[in-house]
Amino acid sequence: MRGRVMRLLWAVPSGVLAASGFRLHTPVILGNCSSAHVCFRRSCSDAMAEEAKKRAGYAAVDNHVQDNHVVGVGSGSTIVYAVDRLAERVRQEKLKIVCVPTSFQARQLILKHGLPLSDLDRHPELDVAIDGADEVDSSLTLIKGGGGCLAQEKIVADCARHFIVIADYRKDSKCLGQQWKKGVPIEVIPMAYVPVSRAITRRFGGEVVLRMGVNKAGPVVTDNSNFILDWKFESACDWKEVNMAIKMIPGVVETGLFVGMAERVYFGMQDGTVTFRDPPLH
Repeated sequence: MRGRVMRLLWAVPSGVLAASGFRLHTPVILGNCSSAHVCFRRSCSDAMAEEAKKRAGYAAVDNHVQDNHVVGVGSGSTIVYAVDRLAERVRQEKLKIVCVPTSFQARQLILKHGLPLSDLDRHPELDVAIDGADEVDSSLTLIKGGGGCLAQEKIVADCARHFIVIADYRKDSKCLGQQWKKGVPIEVIPMAYVPVSRAITRRFGGEVVLRMGVNKAGPVVTDNSNFILDWKFESACDWKEVNMAIKMIPGVVETGLFVGMAERVYFGMQDGTVTFRDPPLH
């Protein structure tokens, strides 16, 4: 058991275990060695992913946020690190920025760090928006909306001069659907979820399911008081065409397909580095 643990420790990038709050103590064997080994590997994998998110978030903020910028703040687990870095830079460099949130979660993060909070009424034009993604393909088409904030995220991204995406290595795919298996989120008016589901499956196939709440009876309800459908598609598509076709179905508010919007994606990698990808030149 100890030999396997030591080999795994050497494989973890420097700083990852510390960043995750992991501490080594006298080993405690729970159950058998194989189950303890699996739990340890999962813990280290999670720690690497969190460190990768942090590095991507820091890189995006350092490279794209300047003094007097209006910044769109995305939603999800990766954006937490970007807001941490924003707050650090405001304290250290005395940056003057204004933040526009994409969700209740983003608003709470902004307030928690004491950053200036605004909205699209007062700042309809943003210098940059930074947000995460559930999956990114080779053309920088994104699936977003795993957290249910897709409509507001897309509105804020569209108002920004530069839309920058941050993700860890697990979100990088050649084609959509390789890594993300939960489908394309679609926000719909509650009364229309059945007709919209039927229209999508008739035209594009696959399976459409109403997203149900956790620790809540009934479906997930968005910040806009709508429902979320998850469309589990069968194969790769012309995503621009699919996105437009779904948006034309009465009752659809927005899709989680972000096509031709991202200017750059930063990926935090397993080895502690950060890479980026720009849209392909046509």
